[in-house]
Amino acid sequence: MASQGKQYHITQHGSTTHNPDFNWCQIQETITMLALAVAQVETSMKDGEQSVSTLSDAFSRMTGYIENIDKATASITTDNLETYKETVRKATQELSKHAEKSVTAFQFYDRISQRLAHVCDSLDKLGALISDPKHIEEPTHWQALQEHIKNSYTMEAERLMFEHILRGESIEEALQIYRHHFDKKETGDDTDDEIELF
Repeated sequence: MASQGKQYHITQHGSTTHNPDFNWCQIQETITMLALAVAQVETSMKDGEQSVSTLSDAFSRMTGYIENIDKATASITTDNLETYKETVRKATQELSKHAEKSVTAFQFYDRISQRLAHVCDSLDKLGALISDPKHIEEPTHWQALQEHIKNSYTMEAERLMFEHILRGESIEEALQIYRHHFDKKETGDDTDDEIELF
């Protein structure tokens, strides 16, 4: 499970491929790409934890509502039909609500799977680049890798996390930015008053 407040050991990273100078180094670029992979895996684990929690809660509540329906239907007589009819109606509405939450939580797994597939693809391309002596020392090939990775993102929060890692921000800061923007999108809050970004 992802841990709250985890401190990462990758601290010296940041990309200069768009403005290489005499200090440009493929090792620094490799470390930056690894820091990005760590951040992506961490966000996937955190989203997975939230999905499991949502599913667990929804299934527990659904079980309770099913038990209520079972008890109500076992006690129905012609004299109390209207009372139990309302009890069953409310329980089925709650079941429906929690079933929808479960479906949404399962959809998070699809997103997690896609994100981890992108991490695998990025690491594969990184491996190909660092194993190619013709391209490893060419900043343009590192730029192409970074553009490929950036273009694979579907969420603004992921792109912001990517940009923060490339600028040399800590993994923890990039994760905080990701979480802020991800949570803001989920809640529909468009204010930027919680975290100053730049």
